[in-house]
Amino acid sequence: MKPFAKDQSKNPPPANGLDRLLRRFSRFAYAAAVLLMYTLASTALGLALAPALWAWPIFQRWSTGLPGPLPWILSGFALALCFFVFGLTLLVVIPIYNWVLPTRVKPFKGGYYTLQALPWFLHNGLFYLVRFTFLPFVTLTPFGVWFLKAMGMKIGRHAFINTEYISDPQLITIGDDAALGGSVRIFAHYGGAGNLVIAPVTVGNRATLGLACCVMGDVVIGDGATILPESVVLPGSRVGAGETWGGVPARRIEREEMERIKTEIRGMSEALG
Repeated sequence: MKPFAKDQSKNPPPANGLDRLLRRFSRFAYAAAVLLMYTLASTALGLALAPALWAWPIFQRWSTGLPGPLPWILSGFALALCFFVFGLTLLVVIPIYNWVLPTRVKPFKGGYYTLQALPWFLHNGLFYLVRFTFLPFVTLTPFGVWFLKAMGMKIGRHAFINTEYISDPQLITIGDDAALGGSVRIFAHYGGAGNLVIAPVTVGNRATLGLACCVMGDVVIGDGATILPESVVLPGSRVGAGETWGGVPARRIEREEMERIKTEIRGMSEALG
């Protein structure tokens, strides 16, 4: 029992008997959770595929008897159309699953193999089914914004989201007129030394997150702030209103330093030109 007791020192007290059982048999619990996720994913993907499978024979009948290469052309068009039917259906199926299942993610600090971590695991598992299949095709469309909101992400008016590299949407808040550049990575968790920390992320009104920057859990970015491209905002960072942060790890860049950087960039451009 000593190794188990030592491991549990990282966790809050067990919520109930089931939580205590999950912690005691963590490897088996983890395997069961993965198998459950695969089963749920299979049913969700199957439901999303059903309309496309229904439409496919209809297109096939339409192409029967057409001359020359027209049957092949129509079949190719039908396959592509069925893919989009599948993807748009998946955008509806996954939020329904997320609403029905116990996926209400709450801030947490403790071990991975706990009952409190299960909603986080299920929520992200469902979200990733769309993120890694169809979300890139709708990221810059109203369908993408609708899906993120349906998964619990709070998005203000006229916010611009040009990335699908998101995790934990339930715990992410994006303010009015905020802009998330291409390939921005934003997630409301981090881990290390056996601990999982789930903590909200807030991006204020009119804030700008530059290309491919990374924002981790427990971060607040104030109104009108700017995160420079490729920067990494570490957990616990508090970016003040109107501030500019950049670097790895990101730090505040004073106005004078930013002006000097801009001058150097302009000088390099003129020299190359």
